[in-house]
Amino acid sequence: MAYTGVVTTGGPGDVRETSGLTITKVSVGTIDNNAYLLRCRETGEQLLIDAAAEASTLLSLAGDAGLASIVTTHRHWDHWTALAEVAAATGARTYAGRDDVEGIDARIDVPVDDGDTIQVGAVSLTARHLKGHSPGSIALLYRDPEGIPHLFTGDSLFPGGVGNTEKDASRFATLIDDVEKKIFAELPDETWVYPGHGKDTTLGAERPSLPEWRARGW
Repeated sequence: MAYTGVVTTGGPGDVRETSGLTITKVSVGTIDNNAYLLRCRETGEQLLIDAAAEASTLLSLAGDAGLASIVTTHRHWDHWTALAEVAAATGARTYAGRDDVEGIDARIDVPVDDGDTIQVGAVSLTARHLKGHSPGSIALLYRDPEGIPHLFTGDSLFPGGVGNTEKDASRFATLIDDVEKKIFAELPDETWVYPGHGKDTTLGAERPSLPEWRARGW
């Protein structure tokens, strides 16, 4: 079946094949947190985005191939509850945005800055720092050489708007500026967006709403 990005907690994952990666999306925890397993099709190496909850589910998803690395998109508790357990069980190297490391109650091996590259086997992912939802939130970009770009946004971009900035006008301005400059201005409409909760979207579906988001302030 074709990938839809629609998953439910306790249900099966949804799998998408790209030229370089197999992407598996699952929902875990009590508030519909998405976790994404990226498997390099050439080497079999695996990377997990957000060990949010349910360590046993995530370890089962990784299977015998284990995990080479785990990336935490931001410091909020619901995105790293299972991080310490999954990292200890797999020996995975752990990554998070530099300005969020101190807010994560688990081992972080590599602080990540804007533009840094994270490898999963033969595939390179580019980190983009999107400040506002948290100080060090990062998104991960995979530019498929034979297909569309794939963007894992954590809680910085969703269908219908940017992430929650708690009605703080300066945080909102920073986040929407970063999202417009580093995401919408640089990537095409067909870019697929994988958020930290809920359904996926594309930049093309969201782009017409940017002025509305800016005007409403959230």
